[in-house]
Amino acid sequence: MSFSRRNFLIATGVAAASTTVLSACSSGDKGSSDNNIPSVSKAKTMNIPVGTKADSTGPAPEVPGAVKGGTIYSLDQFDMDHLDPAQIYVSTEGAITRPILRGLTGYKVDDKGGATLVGDVATDGGTMKNGGKTWSFTIKDGIKWEDGSDLTIDDVRHTYERLFASFVTEGPRYVQQWLVGGDKYKGPYDGKHIDSLEVSGKTITFHLTEPRADFNYTLAMPGYSLVNKKHDTKEKYDKRPFALGPYKIDSRSVGKSMTYVRNEHWDAKTDPIRNAYPDKFVFQFGFEPIASTDRYVADKGNDQYAMSIFNEVAPERTAQVLTNAKLKQRVLTQVDTVTYYWPINTTRIKDVKVRQAINWAWPHQQLQTIRGGKATSELATTILSPVTPGYQKFDLYGTDKKPAGDPVKAKALLKEAGKLGQKLVIAYQHSDNAVKQAVQIKNALEAAGFQVVNKQVDKSTFYTQIGKVDNEYDLFAAGWSPDWPNGYSVFYPCWSGKNIGDGRSNYAQLNDPSVNKAIDAASKIADVDAANKAWGAIDRQVMELAAVVPDYHSIRNWMYGSKVGNVVYDAGNTCVALCKLYAKK
Repeated sequence: MSFSRRNFLIATGVAAASTTVLSACSSGDKGSSDNNIPSVSKAKTMNIPVGTKADSTGPAPEVPGAVKGGTIYSLDQFDMDHLDPAQIYVSTEGAITRPILRGLTGYKVDDKGGATLVGDVATDGGTMKNGGKTWSFTIKDGIKWEDGSDLTIDDVRHTYERLFASFVTEGPRYVQQWLVGGDKYKGPYDGKHIDSLEVSGKTITFHLTEPRADFNYTLAMPGYSLVNKKHDTKEKYDKRPFALGPYKIDSRSVGKSMTYVRNEHWDAKTDPIRNAYPDKFVFQFGFEPIASTDRYVADKGNDQYAMSIFNEVAPERTAQVLTNAKLKQRVLTQVDTVTYYWPINTTRIKDVKVRQAINWAWPHQQLQTIRGGKATSELATTILSPVTPGYQKFDLYGTDKKPAGDPVKAKALLKEAGKLGQKLVIAYQHSDNAVKQAVQIKNALEAAGFQVVNKQVDKSTFYTQIGKVDNEYDLFAAGWSPDWPNGYSVFYPCWSGKNIGDGRSNYAQLNDPSVNKAIDAASKIADVDAANKAWGAIDRQVMELAAVVPDYHSIRNWMYGSKVGNVVYDAGNTCVALCKLYAKK
């Protein structure tokens, strides 16, 4: 999921995924000797199991010392492209909607940084039959929408049927792909249901085309949160979704702010995941990281009650904040599962030698310095993160030996391909940090014989723009972590030729028959070790085609105000756990 688009850690082959999975370790793992900087490559993993029916029963465990009342603010760069769950496939969109949206399943966060997959509106983590081709979920009693109406099984069915509507151009495609008859279904708005969604009483049953022992994890994605059938406004739903969680949208000024207030019809006894301590959330947009960091350092007024969903400690302030013991107490540091990378548009840059030259010339070290140094990231040479089972260490383009890039090698490849002076159009998000990185990338690639044209794209629509098949860019910044615990959710969405289309996440538009075949084969492997080995081999296979430049594995540093209580990591959704925060008195 981009932001990465989602952050999760693959752990198992198909057959084992229904019982336990793995996620990146908490900030307590100090694998590096550089001022206790967490190490991505040495980070441990922890289990994320499927919980029991008791685990799926509300209310959520109380946070020690938490108090009700007050307002939590945010300071972030940009507003969200989407709020309609069917369109949500960006991590920040998933994070910001956790207080208002609920799904059949979800992740219950504990006080030690762990997570458990539980039934959210469902009574448990689901019942699997027929080897994983049939899944059933029963919804709890007493769950109400923000207008006081009951959640119905018809709402649940409608949620999954509307995924097939023509206006749904982004968001995950797994359910659409796997439901029997999904290749022909056009959505519910003509009054037709899809036969593979069977409802009876308060139970919905999914009939799938292939065994998916991990389907309950799939449904925990924010993109599969539930939609109220009566209040489904189709395209307009993207601006104002109907709430099922403890909060609802009170007001929104697109690009500037959004306010949540309490949903008085939410019943904590039905919700094992969410606490609801603040009376209000006020999300504020338009703050560059350096501005938000300076405000956190000053810690004045309402900023004492502020946190960030996206913004981290600004690179320019990393040393100031992370070497100051008092300031560092107000930083949540977390090894992430994401790999940030630069997909190369293979429909425009078709010569593999040209793509390899881009990799050889890449200024990894210079970009790391701009990001704030080793405290913020480790250099990447692979698509999979080192904390992901299946990861195999390899370095095809000399990053470890020459982290600043090898322009001589790159230029030789360009000359060999007859492409000296090759034009590259590179898309960047419009931010101060991105501009600095753009200069370094342009300098490095032009030193290797390329002609570079930089184009800035508005932050709020960046992923929409690069997700268009007919885009005008050769190279763009993106990132990915597994959507749920299976290697399929890394390589199918991002590197399978079957997932090319507007709003899809195969940004490189790679459509290589051998890669497609390998992904299909790996997805059917039940043995855990064999599956992990297969995904690692596919990583190398894609890198040999140079369809992407791996840039870095992230170490996140979220700063917050002194009166924000219990700032913890949501290991399931890989973000700050908004529903665990409270405003100190």
